[in-house]
Amino acid sequence: MTGWYERAVYPALARLDPERAHRLALRGLSAFDRLPGGCRLLRRLCDPPADDRLAVDCLGRRFPNPLGLAAGFDKDAEAVGALLALGFGFVEVGTVTPRPQPGNPGPRL
Repeated sequence: MTGWYERAVYPALARLDPERAHRLALRGLSAFDRLPGGCRLLRRLCDPPADDRLAVDCLGRRFPNPLGLAAGFDKDAEAVGALLALGFGFVEVGTVTPRPQPGNPGPRL
């Protein structure tokens, strides 16, 4: 990832309450996800390495690398494309249920 994250994004988010930082980051990634060409732009900004040696075959699927994002960050699947553009090999979203379920009480990390 390029230096703009370390110089601008991380310091700004690190000063916030974790719940607020999470919401703000997810909202920003979701905006990239909805914007035409947004994921392509994000991939260029982040420049994730592409190396076929990192590819993994698992359960009949091929993943570009073994590093994935576990459930909890994007539980409503609002920014899957943007998260993949950051370079994750896979993204796990929250559980799908027929009706809304209560979440865990805060603070959550």
